[in-house]
Amino acid sequence: MKRLLITGAAGGLGRVMRDQLAPMAEILRLSDISDMGEARPNEEIVQCDLGDEAAVASLVEGCDAILHLGGVSVEQAFEPILNANIRGVYNLYEAARAHGHPRIIFASSNHTIGFYKQDQKLTPDMPMQPDGLYGVSKCFGEAMASLYFNKFGQETAIIRIGSCFEEPLNHRMLSTWMSAADFTDLIGRCFTVPRLGCPIIWGVSDNDTVWWDNSAARYLGWRPKDNSEKFRAMLDAREAVPDKDHPLSVYQGGIYTQDPIMK
Repeated sequence: MKRLLITGAAGGLGRVMRDQLAPMAEILRLSDISDMGEARPNEEIVQCDLGDEAAVASLVEGCDAILHLGGVSVEQAFEPILNANIRGVYNLYEAARAHGHPRIIFASSNHTIGFYKQDQKLTPDMPMQPDGLYGVSKCFGEAMASLYFNKFGQETAIIRIGSCFEEPLNHRMLSTWMSAADFTDLIGRCFTVPRLGCPIIWGVSDNDTVWWDNSAARYLGWRPKDNSEKFRAMLDAREAVPDKDHPLSVYQGGIYTQDPIMK
């Protein structure tokens, strides 16, 4: 493609995708509210507050596709979540509607369903059970994607990312981990499949223990290749398995289910 927009490019996952997706477009337009460093030869750097409607409209103009990683990525107080994750998502979809409906990948989260127990196998059509304000904001984003698809034909891949780190950080993440390579492959499929629609996709690798059924997204042709099991011995040596009554062992959202509402 000609120009791919990556929002949230200064974040941990954004920095990884900046490298991984460079071959996917002639130009990467990178955006964040924070510093992103110097632009490389095939990059455009645009500092942007997602809550600024005019700035987001300008940001989206001329883009063929959007990887939307931007916004608050952890549990916070309501005001920053409201600006970046709610108002910002509205601004993004209005900008996409005004500029030719570039295909969007929306980085949703497992925290939209965090209060399900770990012994439950979930399909994308099961009711949301968010575990915090951050999770609620991602539910809002999924609803916006659905609205704009049904009303305007705006295609979006809603990817409920589990835990996309170099390696799982705790035993819970053995079930939620997705490698950067698998995420990159999924992005490629979502941007190139002839008809995308507005699917909810579980962002998880081919782990031995999984809580999520991705069969509804098989039409994309995506098959994750990595497996978190190679990290189990390392985690066992580093830390004890949480008690069976601990939130990390009970709920799919882990400790987020116990976090207070921040002021």
